[in-house]
Formats: sequence, structure tokens, C-alpha cells
Amino acid sequence: MPAPTEDVPEQLLLLAQAYGVVPDFWGFDGSHKLVAPGTLIAVLAALGVDASSPERVEVSLRHHDDAPWRQPVPPVVVLRLGESPRVPVHVHDGDSVEVWLELDPEAGGGRRDVAQVDVYTEPRVVDGRRVGRATFELPADLPLGWHTLRAAGPSGPARCHVVVVPDKLELPPSLREGRAWGFMAQMYSVRSKQSWGVGDLADIADVAWLSARRCGADFLLINPLHAAEPVAPMTPSPYLPTTRRFVNPLYLRVEDIRETGYLSSADRALIEWAAESVGALDADGGPIDRDAAWTAKRSALEVVFQAPRSAVRQAAFEEFRADQGEGLEAFALWSALTEKYGPAQDWPAAAREPASEFVRQARVDLADRIEMHCWLQWACDDQLAAAQRAARDAGMSIGIVHDLAVGVHPQGADAWALGDVLATDVGVGAPPDMYNQQGQNWSQPPWRPDALARAGYVPYRDMLRTVLRHAGALRIDHILGLFRLWWVPAGAEADRGAYVRYDHEALIGILCLEAHRAGALVIGEDLGTVEPWVRDYLSGRGILGTSVLWFEKDGAGAPLPPESYRRLALATVTTHDLPPTAGYLAEEHVALRERLGLLTEPVHVVRRAARQERAAMLDALDRRGLVGPDPSEREVVEALHRFVLATPAVLVGVSLADAVGERRAQNQPGTDTEYPNWKVPLADGSGRLMGVEDVFESARLNSLVAALHRGA
Repeated sequence: MPAPTEDVPEQLLLLAQAYGVVPDFWGFDGSHKLVAPGTLIAVLAALGVDASSPERVEVSLRHHDDAPWRQPVPPVVVLRLGESPRVPVHVHDGDSVEVWLELDPEAGGGRRDVAQVDVYTEPRVVDGRRVGRATFELPADLPLGWHTLRAAGPSGPARCHVVVVPDKLELPPSLREGRAWGFMAQMYSVRSKQSWGVGDLADIADVAWLSARRCGADFLLINPLHAAEPVAPMTPSPYLPTTRRFVNPLYLRVEDIRETGYLSSADRALIEWAAESVGALDADGGPIDRDAAWTAKRSALEVVFQAPRSAVRQAAFEEFRADQGEGLEAFALWSALTEKYGPAQDWPAAAREPASEFVRQARVDLADRIEMHCWLQWACDDQLAAAQRAARDAGMSIGIVHDLAVGVHPQGADAWALGDVLATDVGVGAPPDMYNQQGQNWSQPPWRPDALARAGYVPYRDMLRTVLRHAGALRIDHILGLFRLWWVPAGAEADRGAYVRYDHEALIGILCLEAHRAGALVIGEDLGTVEPWVRDYLSGRGILGTSVLWFEKDGAGAPLPPESYRRLALATVTTHDLPPTAGYLAEEHVALRERLGLLTEPVHVVRRAARQERAAMLDALDRRGLVGPDPSEREVVEALHRFVLATPAVLVGVSLADAVGERRAQNQPGTDTEYPNWKVPLADGSGRLMGVEDVFESARLNSLVAALHRGA
């Protein structure tokens, strides 16, 4: 904790520290920064803590100190397999209490008594009553799972989750000594002649199958499939969804829904008419038009939804709906309300509160639309399962790697339905760095660490379970957000924020448990400013890191030799926030940033730095014998991938855009409408569109794959 000052008194620092608000940080330039007192007060307010005056700070400190004594049992206990932590149980002083565990049915079920240990703690007077503490020790042999601790006695019953998590997420046998490679793709951009203008779940299945059979790939890493708005305009960024738990039905292949095959000729004609209305989009080289595609697809899905389902299919739908529970119902209700009233800011005031009488009545009035949106998620789940089956049946050892965005839209379904565990009046962002010297504010509401713990981490668990249902692996965007996030108070500049710490031991542990149960790997995107111990911690938990060739440099700024890369990582040449490698080598990222007015230095300075970076990399390739004199662009791209393949990284990812010679970036950070972010259809270096039918016939792709196999 930094030393108190006249502006930041010691008690405010203590209160911030108590709630995980970090009062200082190290800037990207190595300077030590103190968080302004106004920022600390605003961030504490977002956590429900009043620090508006010295008197309120004192009251809040006392409240925090007494808080555990107000709870009969902790809100949740998360422990690693084999641990036996002690759990405090609070009762009226002098009351007896019995404590036992009900074991997770998935772990075999049953009851285990919990023994009290002989530990005396002085009773405390809290809110006018004398509270005693009894201490119980959990058995060390509890199985993995979500168990329930129960306490009963004269003071009344109480319960909480006890979550036993793996110490480490083990690699599958094929990766313990070996490795795997695969493609990475923004799949909305990879269309076929049957795509309705946007790459869909059937295209994902086909690309995975072809990647395995034609190229020997073991995985296909795709963009987040999270749901966007159910009506136009649809937010194009897959990293700014309305929910992270459920899927965008834009990705459905209408013709693959079983009931489509049993439609009457009249209804089938409606489907064909809807498809024809957007058929030309698949051959359109302009920005991907999600709104047009969804308008047509939704009209077709409405027809299929009305079709009768067999008894077995209806039972499967009802089972899915029951399994997904209130989370699915709330998302479907939000979708129905959005259809009726438009964006959340235009809703009636009473509709903005999920527990209001208005919303309870809406569940009744909009029951048919709620069922429709639940059905859409069931159809998505069915096609996600089919895609993973296709990948594994084709020989992939991992299959589809899904991507989990860091946050959600502030006006979206999660922000509405999960408002009790999300912070308001703040947005997630990032402090100033080399590329964004004013900082960044992504305006996404963060988890409230205290409220999430009080909820027993159930919303977090349920999100992970749904996303992992049909995943061979899961990439976590900005996994550092499970340790700390930069909170920016509403109305403040992005650099006037503060880090808020999370219980990473609990969050990472639950992630490991759910991934273990799903049989999935976890890849953490751990780029950027990282506290030194974090990568070691993640590695120790069996979570792979991310190594990007252009960012891996030694202390002098030279390319890091392959031998120095981490083994427990996904190693790649590029990311979706950089142009494809052909464009990067040609400095097209510099030209684009100059054209958009994003450069913070003179263009000649930026170009010189880009050329020096490229020259250093070419020199590294030459020293390893990966390129000859005056290599072509294609030869350099292949050499860069062979360089990455020479690392010990357990996974190697190849951008599909790199494989076909694409030069245009999918995303240009720092822009909105100035650039068609997340709307660029896949093309080769000449600008010729590359559909699913074309990709694996590409001479350039097949040459790169051959180079990878030679390099292996």
C-alpha cells in the first residue's frame, strides 16, 4: 500500500485495500502512479461502499470488518482437491450448531458430516447482538464438484456452496509430450454458397472437417459466437455481445434444422424466397451486412419454429430449456422485450428492472416470443454439437476452440439480467499504454467481485458450462481480467481509473473445474502488461498462455529466439487485432492508421520503426536458414510460421487469413465507423473472395501447410 498523503488519507487507503481497489500502479513507461482520491471514492461507490467523507470511510471500514460475522456461513468456499480448509460458522453466542455436506450428485452424491475443531474465538457484538463463532474443518478427501454445506441449530439453517476444484488442468495424453497445430478464423467472414451472407455453424463444421482431412489440423479456433441484438442494428463486434453465455442465432444454418425438411411446399417456398433475397451477399466483396442477413434468416426461422416437432424432438427441446434454467429464460425475455421496445434505453422504466411487476407480466404476455428465443438457442446448441462432432470425426484431436469475450454490452441481456452481480456507473478499460496513451474505456460493466462471491459464483459457472458444452478448448480473451480489471468511473477519462482485484484463486479454480468436466483445454490470452507472477500461476494451473511472434522480444527489443518461447502456450504469428501477415510486412497497418488519423507520432518515425522490426525479423529468419536472399512475400510468411513451429509451444495457430494471403485487417483498434471492423469478408492477396469452396483449393494455403509439415 502506498504511503498516505494529505490528499489520500490512510483510512481511505485502508478501505480501498479492503475492497480490492488498488490505490497505485506502474505505468507502461515504468513510472509509479497514484490513483486520485476522487477515483478511489467513485470506484468504491460502484462496489456499494460509501467513502464520500472521512466519517463515512470510518463507518464503511467497521462495516467491512463486521461483515463476516453477519453471515452464518461464508457465501462460498472454493478449495483445491486435497485441501481441508477451516470454515467459520456464526451463531447466537452459546447456541450449538451441526454442519454437514451434501455431495454433488455428479460426484456420486451422499452426505458427509463435518467435524468441529477446538478453536476459541472471542465473541463479537454485531448490530446489537452477541455473535459466537464455531470453526469446522472440511474433509481432505472431498471429490471434485459443487457440494453444499449446510448448518442447522437454534440460530436457524444456513447453506453455501463448497466447490472442490482441480489443482491443475491436465493436458490430454497427446499433448503431454507432443503438440498440435490448427487454423484460426473469424468465421463470419468465411462464407460458402449456402451461407445467407455470413459464415455460419455449418461452415464452421465444413472448415473444421476440411482442415483436418486436407491439412492434418488438430483444431479450429473461431471468434466468439456470443449473441448480439435480436433486431437491427446488430453490433458487429463479436467482442461486444449482449451476453457471453448464449449464441448468436445469426450463425444458424436454417436448412440444417431437422424440421425444415418436413415443411409443406408452401412453407419451403418461404424459406427459399428468404434465402434468395440475400443469396448475392455471399459473392459480395463489400462489408458483411449482418442486418440484411439476419432479417432474411429470422423470417425463415419464424416459419421453421412454427413447424410441428416429433415427440422426441419436443422432449429434447423441453429438456434443454429446463437444463439451461432461469439464465436462458431471462435472456429470451430480454430478447422479446428488445423486439417489442427496441434498444434498452427506449424501454419503459419499469421494464428495466427484472424483478418488477411489469416484467413479471411480460413473461406471460410474451410467452410465445420467449419460447421462440429459447428454441433458437436449442437449434444453435444442436448445430454447435454437430460442428464439434464433424471436427473430431475428421481426426482433430481438439476440435473447435471457442472464444470467450472479456465483457458485455452495457445495454445488453447480461447487463439487464445479471445487474445484481455487475457493477454500474463504471466501465472496463485499460490504463495508458504505448499504443493508447490516453487509456481505453470499453464501457463494459465488470463483475462485482463481492456480489459474484455472494452469488456463489453461480452466474460465472453457468456461463462457462454453456460455452464449454461443445468445445474442445476455450480461449479466454484478456484472462488477466480474472485477476484484476481497470475500472473507469462513469464520465471520467480512461486514464482516471483504478485496478480492482478479483479472487483469482476462486475464478481460475472454477474455470479449471468446468473445463475438466467438459474435457476441454483452456488458453488464456495473457498479452499486454502482466504482473510477473501471473503467467507462472496460470502455467501452474495448467492454463496455456499466448505467444505472438511480433510481441515476443528480448530485453534489447530483438526477436526472441524460438527456443526461448514458453511450452505451455498457443504460439502464433499474428492476432485478430493486427493485419494479416502479408499486410503487416507491407506496412499496411501504418498506412491505414495514417489514413484514419490514429498515429501519435510522425508517419516517417512509425514507418522507420516498422521497417526496423521487419528487418530484425528477416535477419532472425536468415540466421536460421528459413529464408534465402531476396525472399518473396509468400516465402517470408511461410518462414515466419516455420519459425513459430520451431518453438516448444504445445499449440501452434495459423491464421486462415495468412494462409490464403489476405492483407486487410479484420479490426482496427481505436476506430468505430471509420473502418469496417468485423465486416471484412475473407479474400486472397488480389482481393478475390475466398469461400469455403475455395479456401482449401488455394495454392498459397497448400504451400503453407506443406511448409509447416516440412518444418515439423
